[in-house]
Amino acid sequence: MTTVIDHPRRGYRTIRLALAEADYARFMSDGEFARAQLDQMHGQHPELFPEAWDRGYALCGVTEPSRKQAGLRCRRVRLTADEGVFTVAPAWVMPYLTASVAEVEKAVLLMRFHVPCWALAQVFGRDAMFWYRLEQSLGRLSVVGTTVKAPERLPQHLVADEKHSRLDGEKLYIATTAGEGCMLGASVADSASETALRQAYGVFAEEARAVAADYTPATVNTDGWAATQGAWKRLFPGITIILCFLHAFLKIRDRATQALAEGFAQVSQKVWGAYRAPGKAAFARRLRRLREWAERTLPDSPMKRHTLDLCAKRAQFSRGYDHARAHRTSNLVDRLMKFLDRACFNAQYFHGTLASAELRVRALALLWNFCPSSPRTVKKYHGQRCPAERLNGKRYADNWLENLLVSGSMNGLRRYSFPIQVVECLDTNLSY
Repeated sequence: MTTVIDHPRRGYRTIRLALAEADYARFMSDGEFARAQLDQMHGQHPELFPEAWDRGYALCGVTEPSRKQAGLRCRRVRLTADEGVFTVAPAWVMPYLTASVAEVEKAVLLMRFHVPCWALAQVFGRDAMFWYRLEQSLGRLSVVGTTVKAPERLPQHLVADEKHSRLDGEKLYIATTAGEGCMLGASVADSASETALRQAYGVFAEEARAVAADYTPATVNTDGWAATQGAWKRLFPGITIILCFLHAFLKIRDRATQALAEGFAQVSQKVWGAYRAPGKAAFARRLRRLREWAERTLPDSPMKRHTLDLCAKRAQFSRGYDHARAHRTSNLVDRLMKFLDRACFNAQYFHGTLASAELRVRALALLWNFCPSSPRTVKKYHGQRCPAERLNGKRYADNWLENLLVSGSMNGLRRYSFPIQVVECLDTNLSY
């Protein structure tokens, strides 16, 4: 067993919209007003509604009053095309009406910074299991479908790598996919074999194709691990694999002993000088000169061997010049894996099952994509507050958590017929 869940079923018949709380009583009591609101929102944001909505719908009653939210009800609608029944829920309450957004927003923001559940319970009330289940519930949303709200916004140039972690002391790998500053895939695998990684990265591929059925990225930057490259080639046969230049340099740096410090300084300058070459021909010329210099000047050592090995991979590095926006290093995904690494370390890694580990890393991916950035970063991007907003060029609600919930309407997927069963597991270990 490797990858644990694919598309979750729970929640896929809930259309979550940024309905104004002040108008919600009228939305529930006045059918004409409700229709006008739904038609207006569908006209503005059709991606939040099922594909069959265009063929008509009918209001068909309301839900039972919620005991958790003082009798709150939600409207139900029936699609004309297939008679599918959906619940229309406001974004200012959490899924399953467990709490209002106002009650949990600050605590969920602190989850982004890896504050443990027991500490959240100490400060914000409830108990640790409430906060644990809330975080796990976010992992049921499609990471790609929630983050990328239009097919044309799907990144064409990706970066992928595996974060090493542990589950009850056993080795675990988090297959991480990044693009346009967002974490678009995070799935666990219990081995680093090509089969296991293909299943883990396949979750991203399936979710991306639910957004655009013909989606094939142009490039993906990876390290030299053959299983990773093989997995991507099997998932997207037409993709161009670009070898990470940074990883090749790090192998040289890690073999630079104190006695080779002077030589390493020269190697470093020449390696990055080659990287900054303006074109493929200049890059090849600089690597050729680097190889000649290394063979002539450097003493026999592991550092010299890795320098020559970098020069020998010129063809794999040169592919980046064929795609102007391709990633030539893995910096983007490395930053995101540091975020996952801190989360895993603070929680003393994973305890329980692969299913609960999968849900947590998916939740962390969405928190990275939707939580507000620092004020300095927001200013840098002219008021765009989170990576998902910068990717989509818009937001659905001013409150960041409401924006996440609206983006996760129908679990982030407009197609709502899922053949795959989900393994549900909420283990009770609350070490984080």
